[in-house]
Amino acid sequence: MRLAVVEDDDEVGDALVEVLTDNGFIPERQTRGADLLLWHRRYDAVILDLGLPDGDGLDVLRQLREVSKVPVVILTARDDERTVVRGLRNGADDFIVKPPRLDELVARLEAVTRRAVTQLGPVATEVVTGDVRVDLIAREVEVGGELVFLTQKEFELVRILVERPGSAVSRELLMDRVWGDAFLAVSRSLDVHISTLRQKLGRPGLIATIRGYGYRWGK
Repeated sequence: MRLAVVEDDDEVGDALVEVLTDNGFIPERQTRGADLLLWHRRYDAVILDLGLPDGDGLDVLRQLREVSKVPVVILTARDDERTVVRGLRNGADDFIVKPPRLDELVARLEAVTRRAVTQLGPVATEVVTGDVRVDLIAREVEVGGELVFLTQKEFELVRILVERPGSAVSRELLMDRVWGDAFLAVSRSLDVHISTLRQKLGRPGLIATIRGYGYRWGK
C-alpha cells in the first residue's frame, strides 16, 4: 500500500516512514500540502499534518476532497475539539493526536483503507442513455448505432461523467483526472473539450452545465 506522509518535521516524518516501512507500507514523505494536491493520485492513503509551511492542512484537505476520495488520517499536535470536528467534517477519515501510538496508527490506516475498498461496489462496463451507448472497456461511444470518434481526453471526460449519470461532477474533479492537476490546469481547455464533445454527440442536454460548479451527464 502506497502512502503519502505529509509532515514537515524531519524527525517525526523520518520516524513515520521507518515504522510504516517496517509494517509493509510504501510511504513517501512530503513536506508541503501543494505536493500532495499535485501527486495524490499516486497514493492509497494519506497521513496529513495540519501545520504545514505552505498553509493550513485543513485547507489542503478541503481542496483534496474536491478531487479525490483517497483515505486521509490527520496526525497533528492540535487536540482542541473545534479542530477535530473541522477535520472530520472537511473529509478526514480519522484523526490522531501526536505523539501517536504507532501500533494504533497502523491499525487505523488499515481500517480506513479497508473501508474504502468495501465502498467501491461493482464497476459498470457499459452505460446507455437514450440512443447513446458508452462502452467503457472498448472505449467506444455510439450515437444512434453509429460510432463517434473521440480523442483520448474527450473519452476520458465522457468516462468520468458516466460514472455518476444524473449527478453533477465538479470542474476541479474533471480537470484533475483528465489533465492531472485541478489547481494548475487551464479551465478554458475543459470548456473547449466539452463544447467539442457536445457537437460530436449531437444530443442537446446530454451534457448539462451546472453553473458555478461543473457538468452532469443525462437529465
